[in-house]
Amino acid sequence: MSFGKKLNLQAPKTMNEKIQWLKLYDRKDIYTTLVDKYAVREWLAKRFGEEYLIPLLFTTTDYRDIKPENIPDVPCIIKTNHSSGTNFICKDKNSVDLAKLRRKCKRWLKSNFYYHVQEWQYKNIPPRIIVEKLLLTHEGKLPNDYKLEFFNGRLEFVYCSIDREGDNFRNIYSADWKPLNFAWGGHPNRGPEIEPPASFPKMLEIGSKIAKMFRYVRVDFYDVDGKLYYGEITLHHGSGYDHFSPDSWDLYWGEKLDLNAPVEDDVQ
Repeated sequence: MSFGKKLNLQAPKTMNEKIQWLKLYDRKDIYTTLVDKYAVREWLAKRFGEEYLIPLLFTTTDYRDIKPENIPDVPCIIKTNHSSGTNFICKDKNSVDLAKLRRKCKRWLKSNFYYHVQEWQYKNIPPRIIVEKLLLTHEGKLPNDYKLEFFNGRLEFVYCSIDREGDNFRNIYSADWKPLNFAWGGHPNRGPEIEPPASFPKMLEIGSKIAKMFRYVRVDFYDVDGKLYYGEITLHHGSGYDHFSPDSWDLYWGEKLDLNAPVEDDVQ
């Protein structure tokens, strides 16, 4: 997770340097709520309505509650609210080794993501397990994940995670859906071009309102056959460690992000 050069926090210029600056100097209590995958549900419902929330099927703070009667008979995803990458897709509970899954959940609940990436907003999230309905398209596939990247309240580009159980492509598009030929992170494989999802105007509407609270933020959504679902809010893409390819894009986007720009306290 090293760029091989000294970090400039006095006068950050690249995008990743500015993300590191934000990690250290942009801290508000509300950020803990917004990255908490459980607590943010109420926050979103009050401002945008419950229809965009992925159905919640079960939640607990005790790993021992992961047992047959608490796991639904429909495809679901079991994950934590306080970390990243801690999830388990369950399409058939009868084929799951529940003892192994409980051990995994126990380990998840003991972890604190803050100590891995130094993102302050994760430090004080009360950990819990949440079980949500697994979103699937009419073809039975996981929907694309659309990550809207906002700089100073303005959508700059959309990072698309495509065919996540198959080729796992990553395509990036401008705000007006023109292909942008760079990669950000460990998935450089671009796939065939796609059209913007049917719910993209609503994604932009909701994301733009949330973005007014931040200098930089990423707001994730899913489109399931035209139906919009909220994904998550990410304050520091890749925690400021993801390399750009070509490297020149790091400075390009860094120059577009104004760390002195004013922000709003809440969604209006």
